[in-house]
Amino acid sequence: MTRAASIERKTNETQIQLSLSLDGTGRADLNSSIPFLDHMLDQIARHGLIDLKVEANGDREIDDHHTVEDIGICFGEALREAVGDKAGIVRYGHAYVPLDEALSRVVLDFSGRPGLEYHIDFPKETVGGFDIDLFKEFFQAVSNHARITLHIDNLRGGNNHHIIETVFKAFGRALRMAIEADPRQSGIPSTKGAL
Repeated sequence: MTRAASIERKTNETQIQLSLSLDGTGRADLNSSIPFLDHMLDQIARHGLIDLKVEANGDREIDDHHTVEDIGICFGEALREAVGDKAGIVRYGHAYVPLDEALSRVVLDFSGRPGLEYHIDFPKETVGGFDIDLFKEFFQAVSNHARITLHIDNLRGGNNHHIIETVFKAFGRALRMAIEADPRQSGIPSTKGAL
């Protein structure tokens, strides 16, 4: 079974094409038009061992908000489609990732119930010219559209770049764990029989 999906989203604000394969090698082909976001999406692909392609154009003359949020929407929709009915997957994933002084934890559940707990105190408002508020918008969109419960906690850190990179790497590794095939689980990993 191929666990892959392609999503296209066209609005008056953005035009996005996103494709992913959950059983990839970590290959990324990224052109979001936002270099720092591409750098972070690359972390998800490499540490999640998913293949990810993103082509995006948006109304960046206003700001990056619509582009970032809509990429999150497309990524979430692609995840939901690619994982299918979730039969035989681990379902839960977690990871702690350090980078120098920074340490973050991400825990997620392919529960079918979207929810985001996001706890990061950044020392500055931007990183690489990128508005740090948009990271929460990205993960909120992913959670809502993938229908996953997602907990993101930065435990310590003093450098914005280090902090957010630990979050994206931890998200990739937690995602990889959750979508792995569980050799002891053939059905839906829930007492309800559905997720």
